[in-house]
Amino acid sequence: MDVINKTQVRVFVFSGLTDNGKLVPFLFILFLHVYLVTILANVGMMAVIHSTANLQTPMYYFLSYLSLVDILYTSVVTPKMLSDLISISKTISFNGCALQFFFFAALASTEALLLSNMSYDRYAAICHPLLYVSIMTKKKCLSLVFIAFTLGFLQSSVQTSCAFTLQFCRSNLIDHFYCDIPSLLKLSCSDTFSCDMVTAYIVGACGIGSLTVITVSYILIISSILRIKSTKGRQKTFSTCSSHLMCICIFFGTVLSTYLHSPFSNLKKQDKIASVLYSVVIPMLNPLIYSLRNQEVKRTVMRAIHYCTNVYI
Repeated sequence: MDVINKTQVRVFVFSGLTDNGKLVPFLFILFLHVYLVTILANVGMMAVIHSTANLQTPMYYFLSYLSLVDILYTSVVTPKMLSDLISISKTISFNGCALQFFFFAALASTEALLLSNMSYDRYAAICHPLLYVSIMTKKKCLSLVFIAFTLGFLQSSVQTSCAFTLQFCRSNLIDHFYCDIPSLLKLSCSDTFSCDMVTAYIVGACGIGSLTVITVSYILIISSILRIKSTKGRQKTFSTCSSHLMCICIFFGTVLSTYLHSPFSNLKKQDKIASVLYSVVIPMLNPLIYSLRNQEVKRTVMRAIHYCTNVYI
């Protein structure tokens, strides 16, 4: 019996989104549509940005990479989640779980860092409009994107190496719909203290670092906006960063609500709902928010729709 108990787990089983079979068809159709809209909206956003001369600015350069990350980010989790909803066996191999977590953690961190880069861009545009072109050069934008991806994948490598070198010889049931560190560590028969600390430090450093850049940028932005005498001028200036602020609040709000609790507490239903929001729904919302609230993007999209309508009708 001891030999069996110490056998390394080779396959994990997800508990899934719900135990209610009546909800499964509704959830499958809902999230399939969400996923398709996410792909179409983000691909459309990237196509509009790269094909429109008016949108060849640093803000939209970062936005195109945010759309790319959103496509990859949701594709790491959503197809498997959809498959598990209609499958009897919700299994994933040990290596498959490691890969899923690696890319999910890397892309989630990259998204957070890209959002902080975009806040710096808004700071430069609003607080230093005359120097904006010299501050946000193409080389600097490329460097900021490269740093975001490098740090995202580097921290994910550390977390993945730490978690998946542990021994998993207890239950193989992951109380989630994807491979995530808090759920995985509960299944390990190794001492997880060091891994808990590494995860807490990395997630904290990435989150606090990104939020610090965002907070400082927006404090300076707001102080600059308040110095504008015209009410219309203040509203127009603030409107250039309102879409970005909405994306930040939704993303960090849901992520923090999930991870700011004890790693030893049981995963509750609201935690799963929050996980669905930031892993499945938010990648769809980002391009929609920018399309609906950004007048330049809205006008470009309407021109594209009008052009396509005239061509094909």
